[in-house]
Formats: sequence, C-alpha cells, structure tokens
Amino acid sequence: MYIDTHCHLTDGRYKNVDEIIKNLNNIKLAICVGYDYQSSVKSLEIANKYDNIYCALGVHPHDCKTLTDKILEEFKELSKNKKVVAIGEIGLDFHYPGFSKTDQERTFIKQMELADNLNLPIIIHSRDCTDYLNNILVKNKHLIKNGGVMHCYSESAELVKFYTGLGLKISFAGPVTYTGAKTPVLAVLNTPLDKILSETDCPYLTPQEKRGELNYPNYVEFVVKKMAEILKISENMLKGLIYKNTLDVFKKIEAN
Repeated sequence: MYIDTHCHLTDGRYKNVDEIIKNLNNIKLAICVGYDYQSSVKSLEIANKYDNIYCALGVHPHDCKTLTDKILEEFKELSKNKKVVAIGEIGLDFHYPGFSKTDQERTFIKQMELADNLNLPIIIHSRDCTDYLNNILVKNKHLIKNGGVMHCYSESAELVKFYTGLGLKISFAGPVTYTGAKTPVLAVLNTPLDKILSETDCPYLTPQEKRGELNYPNYVEFVVKKMAEILKISENMLKGLIYKNTLDVFKKIEAN
C-alpha cells in the first residue's frame, strides 16, 4: 500500500471527491493539505469522513495577506481534532511577480509558531526562495523541534543534508518521474532512507506515465516505483520505509 503525504482534494477540478477516496484501493493513507482558510476547513471535513484521510491546516504564501489572528485562533481550535496532523502548507514562494517578502515571512513565522505551540510538524512550500527560506529556518529552528517536511522537494541534492539536519523529512512527487529529470533523481540518491517520503501534490505535477491528465492520489504509485528504481531497492522495502517515516513525522497518525 502506498502513502500520499500531500494532496489537495479540495481543488475544484475534482468533481466527486467521495468517489475518488472510495477508489483509493492502493493507498494506505493520504494527507489532504490546506492552502488557505477555506481549503483547510474543507480538508478537515474530508478527513473526518474517512479513516484513511488526514489533514493539515495552513495558509500558502500566495495567500499570506489573508492570514489573521482570528484564523490562527481557529486553526488552534481545529487542531484539537485527531485528524489534524500538521500545519501546512506554509513557506515562501517568490516565483510570480507582485509578492511581498515581508508579508510571506510574517505569515510563515506566525504559522511556525502555531505549529510549535501545538507540538505539530510543519509542511514547507519553497519556490525560488532558497537562501531567504534557509535563513528563516536557521533563525527559527527552535520552532521546528517537532519536525516537518520539505514538500515536493525541488532544491539541490547538496541541500538535502541541510534540511535533514534541521529535522525535516524530504518528500518527492511527480517531477522525479519526468523524462530527463536530473536534480530530483540526485536528491533522491542523497536522501537518507529514514528521511524520505512520497506525495502527489495532486491535482498538480502528474507523473510522467499520466502526463496531460489530472493528478490523483493513486498516482503516487508511479513516484514510489521510480524512487525504488533510483535507489536500487525493492518497492516493498521502500513502501515500508515511507510508512515508518510518515508515522515518525506525523505523530498523530495512528499506526495500523
């Protein structure tokens, strides 16, 4: 059975979420991740309906200006639910014009503080912001003592050691399967086996085998198969390691 540690089942492109979840025959568990207040609440609603779905609450850097103290308080209250296993996705994204580094940093740190207060791990989004993000992580490493995940890892292979040294897991998605992929492949090879995770980030980043289609949690299978091939270990061994690593970082998930 596979594990998808990062999916967005609240996306409007999914017309029948219940049907999608009922057909997750190859998925042991999935974490539905929020990116703003509304999607976070909806993610928890979905998680509460299904034993094998968990969720994370958070405001993505693109929506950083929407985070208020009231929302932080609501996240704090909602996190009492056993299905809320992390704060995320949070972080920085300097890819598109018009962003504010100050606003993104403020929102990121506020949510890191929330996670610390709740003894929850964080799920980090990082795009075109490597040095700036890394400086924040170093300055605030006391706020990530509960661990976390570098989601959909796209940084260099050399930086894997930096992030794992901070207590973070490294999660890989569809890009590792892409034809000609180099950086993700090297990053997989550089990731210790006790730090590696799998995800889809669906509906985005559909694996090579399904390119051109909408991505689904089931497609995490292609990611795991490719990583096992890269690492030259059996797929079953890797699935077992990913399950163990998932429980290690998302401690509210019950082993079964």
